Amino acid sequence: MAIATAKPEPAARGSAEPRRRLAWPRGSRLGRLIIILNVLALTIVIVGALVLNELRSGLVNAKIDSLTTQGQLIAKIIDQSATVGEPEPALDPYTASAILQLLFIPRSQRARLFDAHGKVLADSFVVADRVDWKVLPPARKPGEKDPSAGRSPRAAQRAERARNALSGEIAQAMRGRTVAGTRISEDGDRVVSVSIPIQHVRAVLGVLTLEAGDVDEIISAERKALLPFIVVAMTAILISSVLLHRLIAVPVQRLARAADHVRLQGARAIALPDLSRRADELGDLSRSLTDMTHSLSERMDAIERFAADVAHEIKNPLTSIRSAIETLDLVTEPAARTRLLGILKNDVNRLDRLVTDISNASRLDAELSREQPKALDLAKLLSEVASLYDAQLRPGPAPGSVRVGVTVDAARPVLVLARETPMGQVFRNLIDNARSFSPEDGEVRVVLTRARGKATVIVDDDGPGVPSDNLETIFERFYTSRPKGRAFGGNSGLGLSIARQIVEAHGGAIHAENRRDATGAVIGARFVVDLPETRE
Repeated sequence: MAIATAKPEPAARGSAEPRRRLAWPRGSRLGRLIIILNVLALTIVIVGALVLNELRSGLVNAKIDSLTTQGQLIAKIIDQSATVGEPEPALDPYTASAILQLLFIPRSQRARLFDAHGKVLADSFVVADRVDWKVLPPARKPGEKDPSAGRSPRAAQRAERARNALSGEIAQAMRGRTVAGTRISEDGDRVVSVSIPIQHVRAVLGVLTLEAGDVDEIISAERKALLPFIVVAMTAILISSVLLHRLIAVPVQRLARAADHVRLQGARAIALPDLSRRADELGDLSRSLTDMTHSLSERMDAIERFAADVAHEIKNPLTSIRSAIETLDLVTEPAARTRLLGILKNDVNRLDRLVTDISNASRLDAELSREQPKALDLAKLLSEVASLYDAQLRPGPAPGSVRVGVTVDAARPVLVLARETPMGQVFRNLIDNARSFSPEDGEVRVVLTRARGKATVIVDDDGPGVPSDNLETIFERFYTSRPKGRAFGGNSGLGLSIARQIVEAHGGAIHAENRRDATGAVIGARFVVDLPETRE
């Protein structure tokens, strides 16, 4: 028997699986752990930053409100006590300075009073005899250049910008409205400033400016307050990184080393780290790799056994051919020489058939992996297989001219998920086997039924049956058992083995049994193939 092979059909355009969109890792514990830990760390930083930014904005606004209230009170007192002149009012600079001197101004604040022309009338720093101080740089050696000399133009520009900002603020307050905000002072510090016009009825007599120079201190304190959040976030990220390293990187590295050991040392199996108790993806990976290596090891053992069986089976016809050739030179009778030549011809045919079946059997795994399974109508496939034998019988009676009949006991099509070419080979092998044991002009009956989500194909013959002890042995490689009178070497013993291999690769099962009559006598053999049914 010859195994028909076919090239795999090209994949249809547009049949590729759609790309999976980004989604929450359902069922992935490690994926959820990675997302939760990293989001937690970022959330801590974001919440801390939002809280402190809100606190900073609140502190600045509170400082502006405090300065505004304080300034309005001082401006009201100065308006009531230091306003002179009729009908054009003006500020008395001495009285206004005395009032500013009597009022309490904290050292962190600065109050300045300007007249209607923008001239400074009073300054709390001057009134309070405040002296600005700073640490002097170390003494220079003779001839050493002053390091601050290069920074003086920049400092002058900064002071000029600060004076312009103050002048702009005073100019706005001269229009009769309160101006509040933050700006840079001449010292380069950020200050909260409030400029309040001093009005007598509707005339603007001057401007009172209050400044609070502790904004940088507030910001520095806020930054220090942010440090615990940063430390907590960094700790969470560090812990998550360590966990990810221990839970993912280290086990994967151990698995990689085990695989490298097999590649470099040529080992037959992988001594994988025991991760099977983990209930996550790495545990699944470890179990899958263990099963894969076990399967590969069994496959390698099967290949070795197959090679030994092939060598044994090929050696038999070769031994017979060598013996016939050695005897041929010693035989002189024409009848004996003709008989020896017939033996040589049969052995050569047997060897050719054996090599062909071995080649097809060795390519079976590759054929099954290349061709994609699809919904297959078993009734249609069995009819096509049976038509091949009908075509062989058309020329007339011939040795082994056994008919093949197909009966479908199902109301609707019976569909299975299978590969058409290998599945057709299964039924061809079973029918060929049944025909080889059937009497001349007999019939092989193929019946297709459906029951409980399972498709069943039954192949019956009227031959001598199968010995009870060999109902499983007949599915082994190179096993043949022929009644007396049958041609020796007409079969390779691989047909039923290949059929079982294909059926099991499709998730089905195959077994053999004997047909008996009412008296219990064997009247033939029966092969039963069960395949899981699928929907279209």
